[in-house]
Amino acid sequence: MKLMNVLVVACLGLCFGTNVFSAEHTDVNNEIDSFASLPFIRSVSVAADGSKVAVVRATSKNGDYVIEIYDAHDLAKKPVVLGASKMLVSGVIWVNNKKIAVAFRQLLEDGAHKSWVSKYAFTDADGHGDWLVPFSNSSRGGFQILDLLPQDKDNILIYGDANNNRIPDVIKLDVTNGRTSIVVRGSDKINGGFMTDNDGDVRIGQGFDLADSSIDIYARKKGSEDWMLLKKNLPTDRETFEVLGFDNKNPNLLYINMNHGEDKSGIYSYDLITGKYSERQFGLQNVDVDGARFNRQHQLVAFTYTNKYPESYFLTDYDQGVNDALTQLFPEQVVRIVSRSDDDGVLVLFAQSATNPGEYYLLLDKKSLQKIGPTRPSLQPSELSDVKYISYSARDGRKIYAYVTIPKTGKAPYPTVVLPHGGPWVRDVVVFDEWSQLLAHHGYLVIQPNYRGSTGYGLDYWKAGDKNWGLKMQDDLDDAAQYLINKGLADKSKLAMFGWSYGGYAAFVSAMRENNIYQCSIAGAGVSDLNRLNAVLNDNRFLSMLQQPTVKGVSPVEQVDKVNVPILVIHGDIDSRVPIKHSHDFVDKLKQYHKDYRYVELKDADHFSDTLFYDHKQTLYRELLGWLDNKCGFAQ
Repeated sequence: MKLMNVLVVACLGLCFGTNVFSAEHTDVNNEIDSFASLPFIRSVSVAADGSKVAVVRATSKNGDYVIEIYDAHDLAKKPVVLGASKMLVSGVIWVNNKKIAVAFRQLLEDGAHKSWVSKYAFTDADGHGDWLVPFSNSSRGGFQILDLLPQDKDNILIYGDANNNRIPDVIKLDVTNGRTSIVVRGSDKINGGFMTDNDGDVRIGQGFDLADSSIDIYARKKGSEDWMLLKKNLPTDRETFEVLGFDNKNPNLLYINMNHGEDKSGIYSYDLITGKYSERQFGLQNVDVDGARFNRQHQLVAFTYTNKYPESYFLTDYDQGVNDALTQLFPEQVVRIVSRSDDDGVLVLFAQSATNPGEYYLLLDKKSLQKIGPTRPSLQPSELSDVKYISYSARDGRKIYAYVTIPKTGKAPYPTVVLPHGGPWVRDVVVFDEWSQLLAHHGYLVIQPNYRGSTGYGLDYWKAGDKNWGLKMQDDLDDAAQYLINKGLADKSKLAMFGWSYGGYAAFVSAMRENNIYQCSIAGAGVSDLNRLNAVLNDNRFLSMLQQPTVKGVSPVEQVDKVNVPILVIHGDIDSRVPIKHSHDFVDKLKQYHKDYRYVELKDADHFSDTLFYDHKQTLYRELLGWLDNKCGFAQ
């Protein structure tokens, strides 16, 4: 298969023509505005038959997304536009070739309590049908889509609480009329983690065993109603065990991502008939395996992992050839297929790099490439900075991995921001990163360390963070700054830390370390009280045994008297993950000890980035840059 002679036909209406919502949106002079505006295109997907393409497009800087349905073979034709004034559209899924499921969010108020909830509505892609919102008047609330049942044009499988007993069930939903029937009733034994096989039969489930506090994973042989125990996942094991899917030829063969006694996770198969695992089919020495990719025919086509960027090890010559061709079409970019028709005649591509926030393309019949449009039309490559993936040695010799974003303006040594990720049980994967690019655009060198305790680098790397909150995990962050100083890149008199969630916790700690290397700190949605955090973990018996023993170290709210640099504290007022009381209590202590601080609250903002809207980001970015430039004294 050759794609090198692909013709770039056009950048049609979705790019920079009449569909761009205002000239002001592309005003490069308003630098914060360019970063704060929500993505112009949120997602793109193609129907299974390749006839139509759905684009989730913004109508304002705040998003206010609508869905545009295009003829995949004639993007110039006027699209059908779908949306509703009471819906905050966040995504779209093709249920069949004529009907779509629209994901949307709502801000619900119950007395003084507010929360963001996600729901689905179904409608016809031609814009003529009514809207169906299942369970809209029921306390069952939301649900998740489990299987689109491609062979059944009217029904899909969802899972949610069908009878208000707080136990999820698998439900067949008729998307034409909203009628439902229970396929698998949840029980005390099995009540989540459902997975279907290639025929839409529910074959995987899981439940919590109170006797030993394990999450038990079950499977069913093809054609059997009986569940067999596949794995007892004890909270003390700490090993990966994830069922990825079924073999498309042998319905009783599972693919599993697991450690199986190794430091790094890898791919194994398991035969439900013989009860035996295969030898490790795929694994790497330096990073865990992320998972596997299957095509629409349920064929396993690739194993996935992440070094600097997400990568794939392809198992078929066809998919390897497609990947090789796309790599040549989009050199020095991370390009992936985000949606595809059944026959691969229509592919939706997403290309991105550090200096490209992302662009969507449509590839027709392996020869005609059309640009659908950019996600951030107001951000130009000339404004964005290169990112390096590096490693450095922590003070105890451990090798730590990190991303470094280098400003295009100014010269070394730069004022520098250490930007730790949240979690902490995740890892940073930086392609285009809005926060680091914003800071680099304003002259700041940024380093984003995957400190010990991050996942993705094996069990030893992950467990090295246990009981080291604010201790060795914090040393890794300071050592990142010291590495840049030693390289002549960072100005040791202009260092700051900015983080969100666990990163906010680290920013709290950075403000109170002895012999402090930082001149200021910015803590966003941060954990300040480890006792309060552990009390919440106690509410979940599994987490109380899995994570609570690892959350030990410095509790910032107990050491506010040691704060020795100015600190900016920012928090969303309806944060559901890290309650705002963490910041309130810390700020109260800052007042008590007469410390130099500023506190900013973001109205109706939850913890996660998809609830930070344009106004939230405007406030956050102005406060962040103002603090660094003025209070921290880093102004160029």
